[in-house]
Amino acid sequence: MAGTVEGEKIDVGFSGRRCIHSRNCVLGDPHVFVPNAPGQWIHPEAASVEKIVAIAESCPSGAISYVRKDGGPQEKPPVVNTVRIRENGPLALHAEIVLGGETFYRATLCRCGASENKPFCDGSHNKSGFAATGEPALKDTPALEARNGPLTVTPTTNGPLKLEGNLEIVTGTGHTVDRTQRTFLCRCGHSANKPFCDGSHKREGFVG
Repeated sequence: MAGTVEGEKIDVGFSGRRCIHSRNCVLGDPHVFVPNAPGQWIHPEAASVEKIVAIAESCPSGAISYVRKDGGPQEKPPVVNTVRIRENGPLALHAEIVLGGETFYRATLCRCGASENKPFCDGSHNKSGFAATGEPALKDTPALEARNGPLTVTPTTNGPLKLEGNLEIVTGTGHTVDRTQRTFLCRCGHSANKPFCDGSHKREGFVG
């Protein structure tokens, strides 16, 4: 399911392909984002533009987006590009993400290897019993001269995610694991050095 619901002051977009059902939207305002609705479930007129913007920008997968029509500011890329490591779950990116010919600002990418919607997370880590810490060892790395800008994400064939651009890799509690401009992150689920790739995808015969 995907599409845009037009409102008088704001249009709200939804991408089912990227949704991980974090429920930030329906918990943020169930009048705007109506849970378990049999038909139309997004109602832009049911709250203020600012509230809808705040809810959309809290969506970690970027499945909820918006276009303001009231002259207010549109969503901008963050001042610091980050990938947050979710405990037993995906990689949550917040950056000017360039992936598959598109540019967007938020995404949750699979690191368990089981998603049927690679490179995006589809919640398969819950079913597969994937276990991986959200608090890996920290590296002592120098600060980057620039912390924003485009972040190109390339799912390599049957291999890891290649990320190129200014990036801070962050634990679930906000500690910086690494600062880098080029890294390879595991997406097969088998690396012994998560979140980084250690070549296990070759041994495991990962396909994706």
